[in-house]
Amino acid sequence: MRDLIPFRRRNGFTPVDLFRDFFRRDIWDDFFNNSMLPVGMTGSFRADIKENQNEYIVEAELPGYSKEDIQIDLVDDRLTISACKNEEVNEERDNYIRRERRVGQVSRAFWVSGIKNDEVKAEYADGLLRIILPKDNEGNRRGRRIDIN
Repeated sequence: MRDLIPFRRRNGFTPVDLFRDFFRRDIWDDFFNNSMLPVGMTGSFRADIKENQNEYIVEAELPGYSKEDIQIDLVDDRLTISACKNEEVNEERDNYIRRERRVGQVSRAFWVSGIKNDEVKAEYADGLLRIILPKDNEGNRRGRRIDIN
């Protein structure tokens, strides 16, 4: 048996195939993982969730986005943070024309239960989105869109 590792079919043996077989993995999978790519290219972003006695605090890193680009929804115990940015550059000079478009969208969802939905607050400064989710023992479950201060 091959140590119960999925078998990859190949047409021949190359140095890359021998390397892959020896180390039991493909080095290119590790080299081109999402941590090497900018935030707008991965479709995701980094976030930390902290808890204290009265609330949960979500801190999401969204550098390069403005407050208007970010949308936060809380529906059925699901907190969704998404940001979309459209950037267009049109530059014309004497001997050249430069036109570029960039579109980036990122989104993450978190399951949060026992939250006072009416008291959720969010603020955004210096590329860091901070959402405060007060705990609720009574089970208020109305969904809503959260405004960013």
